Amino acid sequence: MKQFKVGIIGFGTVGTGTAKIILSQRELIKKRTGIELILKKVADKDIKRPREISLPEGVLIPDAWEIINDPEIDVVVELVGGIHPAKDFIIEALKKGKHVVTANKALLAEEGNEIFSIAKEKGLQVGFEASVGGGIPIIKVMREGLVANKMLAIYGIINGTTNFILTKMTNEGIDFQDALRQAQELGYAEADPTLDIEGIDSSHKITILASLAYGIPLSFKKTYCEGITKITAQDIAFAREFGYKIKLLAITKILDGEIELRVHPTMIPEDYLIAKVDGVFNAIYVEGDSVGATLYYGRGAGSMPTGSAVVADIVDIAKGTNSLPLDFSEKYSVKPIEEIESMYYFRFTALDRPGVLSKISGVFGQHNISIASVIQKGRSKAGAVPLVILTHKAKEKDVLEALEKIDKLPVVAAKSVFIRVEGQET
Repeated sequence: MKQFKVGIIGFGTVGTGTAKIILSQRELIKKRTGIELILKKVADKDIKRPREISLPEGVLIPDAWEIINDPEIDVVVELVGGIHPAKDFIIEALKKGKHVVTANKALLAEEGNEIFSIAKEKGLQVGFEASVGGGIPIIKVMREGLVANKMLAIYGIINGTTNFILTKMTNEGIDFQDALRQAQELGYAEADPTLDIEGIDSSHKITILASLAYGIPLSFKKTYCEGITKITAQDIAFAREFGYKIKLLAITKILDGEIELRVHPTMIPEDYLIAKVDGVFNAIYVEGDSVGATLYYGRGAGSMPTGSAVVADIVDIAKGTNSLPLDFSEKYSVKPIEEIESMYYFRFTALDRPGVLSKISGVFGQHNISIASVIQKGRSKAGAVPLVILTHKAKEKDVLEALEKIDKLPVVAAKSVFIRVEGQET
């Protein structure tokens, strides 16, 4: 029987869940793995706040550096979030010869190249299963279960807050602000929801998955990021008429030796399994050249699901099975968003006059954009009406140039809306 001593820095939501699992499942883990996890220390600045778990006497301490400097602790679990002091804790722990487990997707996406480089130099492990997908073991799947595959594409609903908001808008026909308010009242959205609704959280996560999939350095600054704040109930209704749903998708794929790395609202066919993932749940579609299409579904956040992923990493490190070296040295370039090709949904606010569609389609034709479907609503003697167009695949650069011209047409009364579309061409 091998003992493995754990120090946790951060005793918030995930820290509490992690501690609870280590203490309550100690015998189960010991029976299954031959590893006895010992929770030696938990550090948090606020040791007086009541929590739903009682730690043994002397375990909860206010000083994180006591954990890092303790020679008996085998693994430091960083759960404070943010960049600093989390990065300082992790780097110093590695320099002290300790393995690290973290759920900190922002830190890994933005500073992970340095962290993994130090870990590799020291011959130590950094476990980060909990950084993407909460309780979904997507990191383990990619590093182990799909190790014999070249990754072709990943599509992820990897932020529960935005998925909850879009689900509410879709099912109840309410606008964005009302759906956000409900998410905040239920505790699914922060008082300041910027990281979620602007797509930043999803961008951190897809940055990590892209590096695992393609071996490229962590490239957060090259990830295109667009949130859901401009999505309207009107666009969701039109999407339904075309047979689509709108989801905030994180996408990475490899085409002709270039990596696409992007987060944005996306229309996907409503009969796709990933389109049926609603509420706060996450789902990640991974396509490998050997295995084909696979889909992973579960809770993307929360004390116990994320704590489960943290403990799984601790056990793997203790067993010595989490030892596959991470090599982020591939030289694939990340394709600028202007160079991607996609199908597109457009909503124009156009004056209800003869010849409007021909004027818009004429501009499309000049920019190699082919129309697949059109919806034109009701007549308005005085005002403007929505004109909705779904296109075949086109280059984003051409789309942006065409929109610039179309929005200057006298028959267009407001700035046009477009949403990228993924799925099979019809």
